[in-house]
Amino acid sequence: MAPAPLALQQPHLLPDVQTIQLPDGRIITGYAIAPVKVPEPVAERPAINPLAVNIALGGIGFAAVCGGLMLLTTFITALAALIGQLIILAAVIFGGFIAAQVLGTNHGTGKGGTVVNIRRAVFKRNHFHG
Repeated sequence: MAPAPLALQQPHLLPDVQTIQLPDGRIITGYAIAPVKVPEPVAERPAINPLAVNIALGGIGFAAVCGGLMLLTTFITALAALIGQLIILAAVIFGGFIAAQVLGTNHGTGKGGTVVNIRRAVFKRNHFHG
């Protein structure tokens, strides 16, 4: 369904009919037309204070940097925690290795270390007699 065409509305008060006689004798009758209003020139804007611009830009820059600083401090904290955990892990592994060497229970089994039994022995012609 198409919308109905807009009807032209007559003004509430019609201006008076005017009659003008031209220099050649012709007479013209019609409604007076209001003169076109020329817009007034735009007033100049007041100059922007450079200090206000610097303060505004500084505020925008500070707000932009705050997020990055928060991420940077979080990254440094996480890195410090990681380094601390790696040091503890290295100490546990190294300590376990040392403890296994010192407190090893494989004495006499021949699977590790050197076992020396000292007894009386007689060597004759490169033969061992025990």
